[in-house]
Amino acid sequence: MSGGPPVVAVVGPTATGKTALAVALAHRLADQGVGAEVVNADSMQLYRGMDIGTAKPTVAERDGVPHHLLDLWHVREPASVAEYRQRARAEVDRLRAAGVVPLLVGGSGLYVRAVLDELDFPGTDPVVRARLTDELATEGAAVLHARLAELDPAAATAILPSNGRRVVRALEVIELTGQPFTARLPEPTAHYPAVTVGLDREPAELDERVARRVDAMWAAGFVEEVSALDADGLREGPTASRALGYAQVLQQFDGQLSAAEARERTVSTTRRFVRRQRSWFRRDTATTWFDAARPDLVDAVGALLADRTIEL
Repeated sequence: MSGGPPVVAVVGPTATGKTALAVALAHRLADQGVGAEVVNADSMQLYRGMDIGTAKPTVAERDGVPHHLLDLWHVREPASVAEYRQRARAEVDRLRAAGVVPLLVGGSGLYVRAVLDELDFPGTDPVVRARLTDELATEGAAVLHARLAELDPAAATAILPSNGRRVVRALEVIELTGQPFTARLPEPTAHYPAVTVGLDREPAELDERVARRVDAMWAAGFVEEVSALDADGLREGPTASRALGYAQVLQQFDGQLSAAEARERTVSTTRRFVRRQRSWFRRDTATTWFDAARPDLVDAVGALLADRTIEL
């Protein structure tokens, strides 16, 4: 580990208020003469043009706090955790060397772990990947998922049967390494000194916030955003085309869902995603959890960081 201030990770389910907390913490640190900047750890905010549907912080919401690692990839590009890790650690190293606190903010659990922990990401074999992708096209995701369930039941439980891309990746890793896919996510060994703050809300409250967020997305022109990205190759992107909301609006364009159904399906799938996020993040016993609805949230998190030698 290199020297410098600890990384402060702000994690938790979608729609809990992570960005607002991070910006407030950055301003409080600035008042104490300590710099702090946000490093994005939301996998979908890495895509250019995916703004409304990912709740990418606007310039106003950033409120003068620098944000890094937004808008890296074109929507046609597949996501790469390994590439993200390289880019994110370069930002974190630069900030820490300058005495600036990196605020790692996002709800993509694997991306957060990729930065904070030592994780082994197996390589890829284009021949194996092509063969499995062909099998996915001809046999369907359910058949490959059943195969995964036989080889690695834990991975099959964690990966949705409809997520053909992740099923293919899991089968590829098993074939290349001879080990279960889940064996590639060991108990974490820290790469940086870090304080991890978890934000959550009562499930019913979060369900309501998700519904309000989706309403706000549609009111802000989300369907038009998807249409513009569709014209720019969104459907060719194996990752971006499956993003929450974007996949449902594409189905609307194809006549598979009505406009009302696309909107409602976005709400229901986001709510299910929130539950999976909560399950993922709650496994990390090093995370200190806060109710995001508490009125003294910034003070409470500030007290935690002060205890961990970060001046606030």
